[in-house]
Amino acid sequence: MLFTQATLADGRVRDVRVADGEIADVADAGALDPEDGEAVVDAADEYLLPGAIDAHVHFREPGFPHKEDWTTGSRSAAAGGVTTVVDQPNTDPTTTTGAAFDAKADLAAKSLVDYGLNGGVTADWDPESLFDRPLFALGEVFLADSTGDMGIEADLFADAVERAADHGVTVTVHAEDADLFDESVLPGSTEHASGEGTDPRASATERDDADAWSAFRTPEAEAAAVERALEVGADSGADIHIAHTSTPEGVDAASDAGATCEVTPHHLFLSREDLPDLGTLGRMNPPLRDEERREALMERVRDGTVDIVATDHAPHTREEKDAGIWDAPSGVPGVETMLPLLLNEVREGRLGLERVRDLTAANPAGIFALPRKGRIEVGRDADLVLVDLDDVREIRGDDLHSKCGWTPFEGFEGVFPSLTLVRGNVVYDGRDDGDSESFGDAVGRNVRD
Repeated sequence: MLFTQATLADGRVRDVRVADGEIADVADAGALDPEDGEAVVDAADEYLLPGAIDAHVHFREPGFPHKEDWTTGSRSAAAGGVTTVVDQPNTDPTTTTGAAFDAKADLAAKSLVDYGLNGGVTADWDPESLFDRPLFALGEVFLADSTGDMGIEADLFADAVERAADHGVTVTVHAEDADLFDESVLPGSTEHASGEGTDPRASATERDDADAWSAFRTPEAEAAAVERALEVGADSGADIHIAHTSTPEGVDAASDAGATCEVTPHHLFLSREDLPDLGTLGRMNPPLRDEERREALMERVRDGTVDIVATDHAPHTREEKDAGIWDAPSGVPGVETMLPLLLNEVREGRLGLERVRDLTAANPAGIFALPRKGRIEVGRDADLVLVDLDDVREIRGDDLHSKCGWTPFEGFEGVFPSLTLVRGNVVYDGRDDGDSESFGDAVGRNVRD
């Protein structure tokens, strides 16, 4: 396949040839002629980007295929320009043994996009068999309970980090300190906040609004856990990556320590101000923060302090989410809307295209040692995404491909890909003005094999 007149993220107009699954040539526009039988894509006025690497998804198999499975999740990824996903271990069974890893690997063979599989840590994990498998990373290691109740104690965390360091495996950390959660917000609590203006008769049991979850899981809990995780990592010499960092304090702590971190689209584009409209659809861990922190987080994305954007794609059905704030499960879908939301920021002049390339492709490839991914260079995998920045459309849950069928970004604007390739294979084609689309075969491979 030959792409002609394509504009790259740095603004250069180039011809790009794909052959045998990799980028075979990158030349000045007009320098490459079609070979016999070669498919040609006229990419004039469009941008050709390296496929996004989403380092944090929950595709829910095994255990919860009614929420998502590897076919629907990878279709959603492909339609959103994501060509590699990294699945987290809180499935059922948890990916904490070699046998559980193998079972998940069998299911992942249904994926349209390339993938990595993380190993997890619980009190009954089997590190010997787990580290014998091609792990993408260890984690997310939960320092507080989230979906799957995999929160672990400090001693086990330190032991797991040391083992990962011995095997040269990066540790991805879900950093929240449950000791700093505000339990006065919990139903049935008899504790009360103190301070001027506090009504001593007021009971936290009355908090059933959507914002109560954000009030409960405090920003201070994240900052403290990030610092503790970094200290443990420094003691063992492990590479620590902080998952879904939701506060500027957490980002700054990671940056100051020389560690890496990710932020999610929902923490970049949504805040506690959106919760009255979102209701329990806006419950996730860590929770949404105040608008001031959201803006500060976005500024750190712009200035380069944040390393990558990853989605924490964690779908639940509408029926499951249709519960009280204390009963609804935490998590939102996002793998299909990450790149479109960021590209719309480029279209609006609020973010540079090269920065988006780095956040979604080049940086995760570098952090997680994927030398064949992340850039449009000769010899790298032909993971490519074609986009027209003028082709903006409203995000609607009914148009997306996740099995859950909803999005917290309903009504936002996004720039969606018209074509997505994984190692030269067309896995998504929506070039017919959005009126029709098609998906390719399940060509995904484990990037660690």
